[in-house]
Amino acid sequence: MEALSIDGAWVYRPRIFRDDRGFFTEAYGLAEFTADVGYALDLRQVNASVSRQGVIRGIHFTDVPPGQAKYVFCPKGALLDVIVDIRVGSPTFGRWEAVRLDETDRRAIFLEHGLGHAITALSAEATAVYLCTSTYAPAVDRELNPFDPDLAITWPGTEQDLVLSAKDRAAPSLAELLAAGALPDYARCERLRDELRTRAGGQSA
Repeated sequence: MEALSIDGAWVYRPRIFRDDRGFFTEAYGLAEFTADVGYALDLRQVNASVSRQGVIRGIHFTDVPPGQAKYVFCPKGALLDVIVDIRVGSPTFGRWEAVRLDETDRRAIFLEHGLGHAITALSAEATAVYLCTSTYAPAVDRELNPFDPDLAITWPGTEQDLVLSAKDRAAPSLAELLAAGALPDYARCERLRDELRTRAGGQSA
């Protein structure tokens, strides 16, 4: 796992072993993940979505608490995974970073609690698999408009051409969510991370 420019966001670049049968790779490894991130992935739900080219899903996030961390990879096709720092008080608040996930390099990304997340399909069809640390809870799930000009995310296509759900297209801006007090707090997210690392240290002692 390698840390990205946004605190709490990581990318995993697996080794791929190819031969005349095909290939083998580890999509996730507990020991390496824990050594790098500081705690294990507390898997509670696995989601999969299939999107056609030009579809955007997100920007989504979860209230903290309870929070939801995600480990995401693309077993089929290619997609652009966009991570957005929406944590109030973070030194990179409002910054975004994009990582290509595809069936060739088999990279994965991990987002800690409190980060915003969106994907868009780059291939004719793309599958995203999400390993989540909490189950779906509509009461604490939130949306942020992916076309917010203050974020200025570079999407592969125009707003008119890209396909979103009605809920995502009507989602509020970052400024509106901030004014409503609906964004995660960076200090609270840091405390949650510290608790997870302390708990992991106690379990391994």
